[in-house]
Amino acid sequence: MQTLSAYTGRFAPSPSGPLHDGSLVAAMASYLDAKAHHGRWLLRIEDIDTPRTVTGADKVIMQQLQALGMHWDGEVIYQSQRLNRYQECFDLLNQQGLIYGCSCTRKIITDNAIALGIHKSGQYPYLGTCRQGAKGIPRAWRLIMPEGLFSFEDRWLGRQEQNIQQEIGDIIIKRADKLFAYQFVVVIDDFDQGVTDIVRGQDILDSTLRQQCIGHYLGFPSIRYLHVPLVMDSEGRKLSKQNHANPINLSNALQSLDKAWRILGFNSFHPKNIEAFWSEAVVHWAQRFVKH
Repeated sequence: MQTLSAYTGRFAPSPSGPLHDGSLVAAMASYLDAKAHHGRWLLRIEDIDTPRTVTGADKVIMQQLQALGMHWDGEVIYQSQRLNRYQECFDLLNQQGLIYGCSCTRKIITDNAIALGIHKSGQYPYLGTCRQGAKGIPRAWRLIMPEGLFSFEDRWLGRQEQNIQQEIGDIIIKRADKLFAYQFVVVIDDFDQGVTDIVRGQDILDSTLRQQCIGHYLGFPSIRYLHVPLVMDSEGRKLSKQNHANPINLSNALQSLDKAWRILGFNSFHPKNIEAFWSEAVVHWAQRFVKH
């Protein structure tokens, strides 16, 4: 295990709207893990998906974090300002023969998977149809995923494994609209920012191994992971901006912090102010998640 001083974590929201209770749980967990390890906590604005970006949402997010006593280290990084770096890594993988153009539509991919009976839980793996050459004008660019079963140890959930090639297939790293894919750019961002530990929601769990494969192709070191529980709405859906989740209630910040704290599996306590909340919460988090 690396020394505690080497720890670098991050919180990386998309600026598609203000933070809600679900995003607060992920932010809190990543913040506490960084502080409990005496490490750095970085803020990155993931605005690579420009059609979903809401003007001014980044500033609102920063104001929310500061109002809750969560202060980041260093400058804020924006993905939209790093396109040349992403292209550099894309070109490197392309030179290695790991990227190819794909002309398949979503319907073609779905129909092929259904015909072979290899879809499950709404997943329709891509079968490498265009690996030997696209059948038309490429709509997107895919990265070849390796064969075999891959695994990692999640600090919350334990061992996780996946056969990426069978369950997902080759992944898109540059979309039909010419935007780089989230799966691709976050790997580059984390390496460039020196991130050692990623703490995030379990909705991203399924992406972890393919992101590790991208990092391996690029020669990046391994990262530790911890995936925390999701917050659900009254209909059992993940609380999200797309489902019109309400912004965090900042009029009673301690109440909002306590709610997220309890979702993370801890018992309530009664701090006198926000600073006292974080001081005590870091101690409890360290007792559970820091190896001594």
